[in-house]
Amino acid sequence: MDIDEITARLALRFGPSVAEWCADAPALASRVADRWGLTLGGMMPQGASSVVVACSSDGLPAALKLSPDVTFLAEQAAVLRLFAPSGRVPAVLAEAPGVLLMEAIRPGTMADELPTPPSPEEWAELAAALHTVPDPDGDRLDLRDRCEEAFTRIGRRLSDPAVAAHITQPTWDRALTRCRALLDTQPRVLLHGDLHLGNVLDGGPSRGLVAIDPRACVGDPCFDVVDYVLDAAGREGVEARGTRVAKAAGLDPDRLHEWCRVLAPMNAIAYLDNKPALTELLTLAR
Repeated sequence: MDIDEITARLALRFGPSVAEWCADAPALASRVADRWGLTLGGMMPQGASSVVVACSSDGLPAALKLSPDVTFLAEQAAVLRLFAPSGRVPAVLAEAPGVLLMEAIRPGTMADELPTPPSPEEWAELAAALHTVPDPDGDRLDLRDRCEEAFTRIGRRLSDPAVAAHITQPTWDRALTRCRALLDTQPRVLLHGDLHLGNVLDGGPSRGLVAIDPRACVGDPCFDVVDYVLDAAGREGVEARGTRVAKAAGLDPDRLHEWCRVLAPMNAIAYLDNKPALTELLTLAR
Protein backbone atom coordinates (compact mmCIF):
# COMPACT_ATOMS: atom_id res chain seq x y z
CA MET A 1 0.00 0.00 0.00
CA ASP A 2 1.14 3.55 -0.77
CA ILE A 3 0.53 5.12 2.63
CA ASP A 4 1.23 8.66 1.39
CA GLU A 5 -1.34 8.32 -1.41
CA ILE A 6 -3.95 6.82 0.93
CA THR A 7 -3.38 9.55 3.51
CA ALA A 8 -3.62 12.36 0.96
CA ARG A 9 -6.85 10.93 -0.47
CA LEU A 10 -8.64 10.17 2.80
CA ALA A 11 -7.52 13.44 4.40
CA LEU A 12 -9.71 15.26 1.88
CA ARG A 13 -12.69 13.55 3.51
CA PHE A 14 -11.64 13.06 7.13
CA GLY A 15 -8.98 15.70 7.74
CA PRO A 16 -5.31 15.32 8.73
CA SER A 17 -6.13 13.27 11.83
CA VAL A 18 -6.81 10.27 9.56
CA ALA A 19 -3.04 9.86 9.07
CA GLU A 20 -2.74 7.54 12.10
CA TRP A 21 -5.43 5.21 10.75
CA CYS A 22 -3.78 5.23 7.30
CA ALA A 23 -0.42 4.30 8.77
CA ASP A 24 -2.02 1.26 10.42
CA ALA A 25 -4.06 0.22 7.35
CA PRO A 26 -1.54 -2.38 6.04
CA ALA A 27 -1.29 -3.98 9.47
CA LEU A 28 -5.09 -3.91 9.81
CA ALA A 29 -5.46 -5.67 6.47
CA SER A 30 -2.94 -8.32 7.57
CA ARG A 31 -4.71 -8.89 10.89
CA VAL A 32 -8.06 -9.32 9.13
CA ALA A 33 -6.50 -11.64 6.55
CA ASP A 34 -5.11 -13.86 9.34
CA ARG A 35 -8.45 -13.87 11.14
CA TRP A 36 -10.55 -14.72 8.06
CA GLY A 37 -8.05 -16.87 6.18
CA LEU A 38 -7.58 -14.47 3.28
CA THR A 39 -4.75 -14.19 0.79
CA LEU A 40 -4.12 -10.51 0.10
CA GLY A 41 -3.38 -9.09 -3.34
CA GLY A 42 -2.95 -5.60 -4.75
CA MET A 43 -4.95 -2.43 -4.35
CA MET A 44 -8.26 -2.05 -6.18
CA PRO A 45 -9.96 1.16 -7.44
CA GLN A 46 -10.42 3.44 -4.46
CA GLY A 47 -13.13 5.79 -3.22
CA ALA A 48 -13.00 8.84 -0.99
CA SER A 49 -13.78 7.04 2.28
CA SER A 50 -12.02 3.70 2.17
CA VAL A 51 -9.16 1.45 1.11
CA VAL A 52 -9.97 -1.62 -1.01
CA VAL A 53 -7.60 -4.58 -1.33
CA ALA A 54 -7.98 -7.50 -3.72
CA CYS A 55 -7.88 -10.86 -1.96
CA SER A 56 -9.05 -14.44 -2.16
CA SER A 57 -11.28 -16.30 0.25
CA ASP A 58 -11.30 -20.11 0.01
CA GLY A 59 -9.73 -19.69 -3.42
CA LEU A 60 -12.44 -17.35 -4.68
CA PRO A 61 -11.74 -13.70 -5.59
CA ALA A 62 -12.95 -11.15 -3.05
CA ALA A 63 -12.51 -7.51 -2.10
CA LEU A 64 -11.52 -6.34 1.37
CA LYS A 65 -12.74 -2.83 2.17
CA LEU A 66 -11.35 -0.89 5.14
CA SER A 67 -12.54 2.50 6.39
CA PRO A 68 -11.90 4.75 9.38
CA ASP A 69 -15.63 5.55 9.28
CA VAL A 70 -17.08 2.51 11.03
CA THR A 71 -20.68 3.73 10.81
CA PHE A 72 -20.40 4.40 7.07
CA LEU A 73 -19.09 0.91 6.35
CA ALA A 74 -21.71 -0.80 8.54
CA GLU A 75 -24.48 1.09 6.74
CA GLN A 76 -23.00 0.13 3.39
CA ALA A 77 -22.95 -3.54 4.39
CA ALA A 78 -26.58 -3.32 5.49
CA VAL A 79 -27.63 -1.69 2.22
CA LEU A 80 -25.73 -4.25 0.13
CA ARG A 81 -27.59 -7.00 1.98
CA LEU A 82 -30.83 -5.12 1.38
CA PHE A 83 -30.23 -5.04 -2.38
CA ALA A 84 -28.89 -8.62 -2.51
CA PRO A 85 -32.16 -10.13 -3.87
CA SER A 86 -31.72 -8.07 -7.04
CA GLY A 87 -28.51 -9.94 -7.87
CA ARG A 88 -27.04 -6.60 -8.96
CA VAL A 89 -24.75 -5.78 -6.04
CA PRO A 90 -21.68 -7.58 -4.64
CA ALA A 91 -22.48 -10.17 -1.99
CA VAL A 92 -21.33 -9.45 1.56
CA LEU A 93 -19.12 -12.30 2.75
CA ALA A 94 -18.11 -11.05 6.21
CA GLU A 95 -17.90 -7.85 8.22
CA ALA A 96 -16.41 -6.41 11.38
CA PRO A 97 -16.19 -2.82 12.67
CA GLY A 98 -14.49 -0.79 9.94
CA VAL A 99 -13.98 -3.87 7.73
CA LEU A 100 -16.10 -5.36 4.95
CA LEU A 101 -15.36 -8.46 2.85
CA MET A 102 -17.27 -8.60 -0.43
CA GLU A 103 -17.55 -10.77 -3.48
CA ALA A 104 -15.22 -9.58 -6.27
CA ILE A 105 -17.06 -8.83 -9.51
CA ARG A 106 -15.45 -10.18 -12.67
CA PRO A 107 -14.29 -8.82 -15.03
CA GLY A 108 -15.10 -5.81 -12.83
CA THR A 109 -14.23 -2.98 -15.23
CA MET A 110 -15.85 0.28 -14.15
CA ALA A 111 -18.59 1.38 -16.55
CA ASP A 112 -16.88 4.73 -17.10
CA GLU A 113 -13.73 2.91 -18.27
CA LEU A 114 -15.39 0.58 -20.80
CA PRO A 115 -14.50 1.24 -24.46
CA THR A 116 -18.23 1.65 -25.14
CA PRO A 117 -20.61 2.85 -22.41
CA PRO A 118 -23.35 0.44 -21.31
CA SER A 119 -26.40 0.59 -23.56
CA PRO A 120 -29.58 2.31 -22.34
CA GLU A 121 -31.22 -1.10 -22.23
CA GLU A 122 -28.46 -2.50 -19.99
CA TRP A 123 -28.72 0.48 -17.65
CA ALA A 124 -32.51 0.16 -17.56
CA GLU A 125 -32.20 -3.52 -16.59
CA LEU A 126 -29.84 -2.62 -13.75
CA ALA A 127 -32.09 0.14 -12.40
CA ALA A 128 -35.25 -1.94 -12.74
CA ALA A 129 -33.68 -4.85 -10.86
CA LEU A 130 -32.60 -2.57 -8.00
CA HIS A 131 -36.02 -0.92 -7.85
CA THR A 132 -37.84 -4.23 -7.32
CA VAL A 133 -36.30 -4.44 -3.82
CA PRO A 134 -38.66 -3.16 -1.10
CA ASP A 135 -37.55 -1.07 1.86
CA PRO A 136 -38.39 -3.28 4.87
CA ASP A 137 -37.95 -0.45 7.37
CA GLY A 138 -40.04 2.16 5.60
CA ASP A 139 -38.07 4.97 7.21
CA ARG A 140 -35.20 5.29 4.73
CA LEU A 141 -33.83 8.76 3.96
CA ASP A 142 -36.06 10.64 1.50
CA LEU A 143 -34.61 11.73 -1.84
CA ARG A 144 -35.69 15.27 -0.94
CA ASP A 145 -33.12 15.41 1.88
CA ARG A 146 -30.40 14.07 -0.42
CA CYS A 147 -31.19 16.69 -3.08
CA GLU A 148 -31.39 19.62 -0.67
CA GLU A 149 -28.01 18.65 0.80
CA ALA A 150 -26.43 18.34 -2.65
CA PHE A 151 -27.72 21.69 -3.87
CA THR A 152 -26.40 23.36 -0.73
CA ARG A 153 -23.01 21.64 -0.76
CA ILE A 154 -22.28 21.85 -4.47
CA GLY A 155 -23.85 25.30 -4.71
CA ARG A 156 -20.92 26.68 -2.73
CA ARG A 157 -18.80 26.13 -5.83
CA LEU A 158 -20.62 28.95 -7.60
CA SER A 159 -18.24 31.28 -5.78
CA ASP A 160 -15.41 29.86 -7.92
CA PRO A 161 -14.95 32.26 -10.86
CA ALA A 162 -14.34 29.36 -13.25
CA VAL A 163 -17.75 27.91 -12.33
CA ALA A 164 -19.58 31.24 -12.07
CA ALA A 165 -18.50 32.10 -15.61
CA HIS A 166 -20.88 29.39 -16.84
CA ILE A 167 -23.41 28.73 -14.08
CA THR A 168 -25.14 31.74 -12.57
CA GLN A 169 -27.09 31.91 -9.32
CA PRO A 170 -30.40 32.33 -11.21
CA THR A 171 -29.63 29.16 -13.19
CA TRP A 172 -28.89 27.31 -9.96
CA ASP A 173 -32.03 28.62 -8.23
CA ARG A 174 -34.17 27.64 -11.23
CA ALA A 175 -32.81 24.09 -11.07
CA LEU A 176 -33.60 23.88 -7.35
CA THR A 177 -37.16 25.10 -7.95
CA ARG A 178 -37.65 22.44 -10.63
CA CYS A 179 -36.20 19.83 -8.30
CA ARG A 180 -38.63 20.67 -5.51
CA ALA A 181 -41.57 20.52 -7.92
CA LEU A 182 -40.55 17.01 -9.00
CA LEU A 183 -40.09 15.90 -5.41
CA ASP A 184 -43.59 17.11 -4.54
CA THR A 185 -45.05 14.60 -7.03
CA GLN A 186 -42.45 11.82 -6.94
CA PRO A 187 -43.22 8.09 -7.01
CA ARG A 188 -41.41 6.29 -4.21
CA VAL A 189 -39.14 3.29 -4.68
CA LEU A 190 -35.92 2.22 -2.98
CA LEU A 191 -33.09 3.91 -4.87
CA HIS A 192 -29.39 3.16 -5.12
CA GLY A 193 -29.05 6.91 -4.69
CA ASP A 194 -25.62 7.38 -6.33
CA LEU A 195 -25.92 5.40 -9.56
CA HIS A 196 -23.38 6.92 -11.93
CA LEU A 197 -20.93 5.19 -14.27
CA GLY A 198 -18.15 5.26 -11.67
CA ASN A 199 -20.31 3.18 -9.31
CA VAL A 200 -21.17 0.41 -11.78
CA LEU A 201 -19.02 -2.58 -12.74
CA ASP A 202 -19.12 -4.95 -15.69
CA GLY A 203 -20.23 -8.30 -14.32
CA GLY A 204 -19.83 -10.15 -17.63
CA PRO A 205 -22.52 -11.69 -19.85
CA SER A 206 -24.04 -13.87 -17.13
CA ARG A 207 -24.26 -11.19 -14.43
CA GLY A 208 -24.74 -7.94 -16.32
CA LEU A 209 -24.03 -4.58 -14.74
CA VAL A 210 -23.39 -4.59 -10.98
CA ALA A 211 -23.80 -1.53 -8.73
CA ILE A 212 -21.39 -0.68 -5.92
CA ASP A 213 -21.29 1.91 -3.12
CA PRO A 214 -25.04 2.49 -2.73
CA ARG A 215 -26.34 5.51 -0.80
CA ALA A 216 -29.86 4.20 -0.45
CA CYS A 217 -32.82 6.54 -0.19
CA VAL A 218 -36.47 6.48 -1.24
CA GLY A 219 -37.87 8.48 -4.12
CA ASP A 220 -38.33 8.90 -7.87
CA PRO A 221 -36.97 5.97 -9.95
CA CYS A 222 -35.89 8.46 -12.64
CA PHE A 223 -33.18 9.65 -10.25
CA ASP A 224 -31.19 6.42 -10.64
CA VAL A 225 -30.86 6.83 -14.41
CA VAL A 226 -30.39 10.59 -14.78
CA ASP A 227 -26.58 10.63 -14.27
CA TYR A 228 -26.25 7.95 -16.95
CA VAL A 229 -28.42 9.97 -19.34
CA LEU A 230 -26.48 13.19 -18.72
CA ASP A 231 -23.24 11.31 -19.45
CA ALA A 232 -24.33 11.36 -23.11
CA ALA A 233 -23.94 15.16 -23.30
CA GLY A 234 -21.62 16.15 -26.11
CA ARG A 235 -21.70 12.64 -27.59
CA GLU A 236 -24.87 10.84 -28.76
CA GLY A 237 -26.93 13.44 -26.92
CA VAL A 238 -28.96 13.55 -23.73
CA GLU A 239 -32.35 13.45 -25.45
CA ALA A 240 -31.50 10.39 -27.55
CA ARG A 241 -30.13 8.39 -24.62
CA GLY A 242 -32.93 9.53 -22.31
CA THR A 243 -35.63 8.44 -24.76
CA ARG A 244 -34.14 4.96 -25.05
CA VAL A 245 -33.55 4.38 -21.34
CA ALA A 246 -37.01 5.70 -20.38
CA LYS A 247 -38.66 3.31 -22.84
CA ALA A 248 -36.57 0.34 -21.70
CA ALA A 249 -37.12 1.05 -17.98
CA GLY A 250 -40.82 1.94 -18.26
CA LEU A 251 -40.18 5.47 -16.95
CA ASP A 252 -42.07 8.65 -17.79
CA PRO A 253 -39.84 10.28 -20.45
CA ASP A 254 -41.09 13.78 -19.57
CA ARG A 255 -40.20 13.33 -15.89
CA LEU A 256 -36.79 11.97 -16.81
CA HIS A 257 -36.18 14.95 -19.10
CA GLU A 258 -37.16 17.31 -16.30
CA TRP A 259 -34.73 15.56 -13.93
CA CYS A 260 -32.03 16.05 -16.57
CA ARG A 261 -32.80 19.79 -16.56
CA VAL A 262 -32.56 19.78 -12.76
CA LEU A 263 -29.16 18.08 -12.53
CA ALA A 264 -27.64 19.52 -15.71
CA PRO A 265 -26.03 22.56 -14.00
CA MET A 266 -24.69 20.35 -11.20
CA ASN A 267 -23.13 17.90 -13.66
CA ALA A 268 -21.87 20.73 -15.87
CA ILE A 269 -19.30 21.63 -13.22
CA ALA A 270 -17.41 18.44 -14.12
CA TYR A 271 -17.33 19.40 -17.82
CA LEU A 272 -15.89 22.93 -17.77
CA ASP A 273 -13.08 21.77 -20.10
CA ASN A 274 -15.39 19.84 -22.44
CA LYS A 275 -17.11 22.45 -24.60
CA PRO A 276 -19.59 20.15 -26.45
CA ALA A 277 -20.80 18.52 -23.22
CA LEU A 278 -20.83 21.81 -21.31
CA THR A 279 -22.86 23.55 -24.04
CA GLU A 280 -25.48 20.81 -24.12
CA LEU A 281 -25.78 20.68 -20.32
CA LEU A 282 -26.12 24.46 -20.00
CA THR A 283 -28.73 24.51 -22.78
CA LEU A 284 -30.71 21.94 -20.79
CA ALA A 285 -30.37 23.96 -17.60
CA ARG A 286 -31.73 27.10 -19.23
